[in-house]
Amino acid sequence: MSKADIVKRIQEIGIIPAIRVASAEDAHFAAETVAGAGIPIVEITMTVPEAVKLISHLVHHHPDMIVGAGTVLSTDAAHLCSEAGACFLTSPGLNQKMVEVAAQRGVAVLPGAMTPTEVIAAFEGGADFVKVYPCEALGGEKYIKALRTGLPQIPLIAAGGVKQQTASGFILAGASAIGVGTELIPADAIANRETERIQELAQRFLTAVSDARKRLAPPRVQTKATKTDFLKLDKHDTGNSRERSK
Repeated sequence: MSKADIVKRIQEIGIIPAIRVASAEDAHFAAETVAGAGIPIVEITMTVPEAVKLISHLVHHHPDMIVGAGTVLSTDAAHLCSEAGACFLTSPGLNQKMVEVAAQRGVAVLPGAMTPTEVIAAFEGGADFVKVYPCEALGGEKYIKALRTGLPQIPLIAAGGVKQQTASGFILAGASAIGVGTELIPADAIANRETERIQELAQRFLTAVSDARKRLAPPRVQTKATKTDFLKLDKHDTGNSRERSK
């Protein structure tokens, strides 16, 4: 898939599962399970042992899965992950060099940001989405709503502390998607290979996102822009001023 296709799919599905586990085997199980449950997007963090090899394996053996790399903190890691076939790169903070590598290689990029200044810098630097992290610690859905109100042109991903109970609120607040970790992929469910439990959690998150989007008002139909004649406005205001002065 092209970069545009990846961005579109992330927008459509609205959930990015972040897989941060103790072994490549556990990560492989988690990736296959969430994809089988209807979320064909996985973020393999660089903290996972053999993360780059796992990304390469998933890309080649699961062509319908959108495999991304998370916690990408250096240009070297960005190059390795993109060479392994990662469809997107993301990080917890703003790393402009990582963003540049992604742009050079035609890979979707989702840098992290906290402040409005960082969000703007990330977007102007070439981000396809800006991951607001850790959103729960920053004020939750209220913070996402405030950013969205002031920066409506920037697609935001809410990540860091997103739960089942808050997932819909972040979408309603204006997030294009949510990033979810252990709330979707609990450590004990991975250790015990509880496929059905993870699939049930995946369905709950999918339902939360879907229901929230249905509740959002439909976009307004764009009408043809008209030009304002400010000279006429000045004349109108002047006339009104004279009437009021009598």
